[in-house]
Amino acid sequence: MINLFKKFKSKIMATSVIALLGVMGMVDTASAAQHNWRFSNLYGRGTAFGDLYQQLAKDIEKNTNGEVKVQVLFSGEGVGTSGLLGATKSGLITMAAPFQSMHAGELPAGVVEIGLPGGTADTDKLYKLFHEDGWDKILKKAYGSQGLVWLEPYIQPPVYIITKKPIKSVADFQGLKIRAPGAYGKFLRNLGASPVSLAWSEIYTSLATGVIDGSIGSNMIDHRDGNHVEVAKYMYRLPLAGAQVLPIVVNRNAWNKLNDAQKKGVFDATVAHAKNQLTMSKKWEKEAIAQMEAKGLKWSPEPSEADKKAWHEAGAGLWDEYSSKDKYSKQLIDVLRKQAK
Repeated sequence: MINLFKKFKSKIMATSVIALLGVMGMVDTASAAQHNWRFSNLYGRGTAFGDLYQQLAKDIEKNTNGEVKVQVLFSGEGVGTSGLLGATKSGLITMAAPFQSMHAGELPAGVVEIGLPGGTADTDKLYKLFHEDGWDKILKKAYGSQGLVWLEPYIQPPVYIITKKPIKSVADFQGLKIRAPGAYGKFLRNLGASPVSLAWSEIYTSLATGVIDGSIGSNMIDHRDGNHVEVAKYMYRLPLAGAQVLPIVVNRNAWNKLNDAQKKGVFDATVAHAKNQLTMSKKWEKEAIAQMEAKGLKWSPEPSEADKKAWHEAGAGLWDEYSSKDKYSKQLIDVLRKQAK
């Protein structure tokens, strides 16, 4: 009788385990992602902005109840910086946070979108430009023409140049090789420099080995996180641009596979990401400057009136030049001209 009871008990336990495993399998299947996305960005693991992109991925998963799962690919992991737009268009990756200046030939309107040299630092004006004055509608069409969906853009702080040699006047830019893609490169060429296009991850080594004499960063945090002050200790006081506006883009085929609730979840995550970018970048910028100064960063002398005039003139004409690139660039700059009146 005892042996019979033991056998009966063993069968019940075995059946219970099988049933439990079956339920767990059902739960796992129910919670499995319907869509698996690959998201590439410009920064390395452990960097301040890299962490914000990681949070964006988590927010997408949370907002969609795990139905859209996002794998974050950082700088140097798979697609290179200059290949982000093409890889998203082809579907090799699903989502990207590109640096538009690296894609001037593919999408000229992106160079206008990020902010031409001399652009405003007023975030309220930028928000109005994108959300009330019509830039959002134009950019959705521009990216849409290339099979991409343009989501909420985000704002980063001013763009500054760090160099290995001190810049005492704008004349000192003459002949320098400076990492400055897109319109930033054209601006510096007008000052006699030779612009070079490099990925962010290549800046430190290129400065250290003398391949370049200086570099722009997307902002001060870039210079700090890249340890650029170790190999270049001089910062010019005038920013190339008062602020930068960058997009989050998604492969259109992948986007169209989402239902309306999932699309809303993804879009809402990019809105939260834009707010985080603006809030945290202002805080991090102050910290980055203090930390770099502690490591020996030196600022250029206060620019003379002649230098300020030359700086302004270097950017003059870029509106006309980029307006002629394509119809979307022209539409964007037409809006800028109206705003400037």
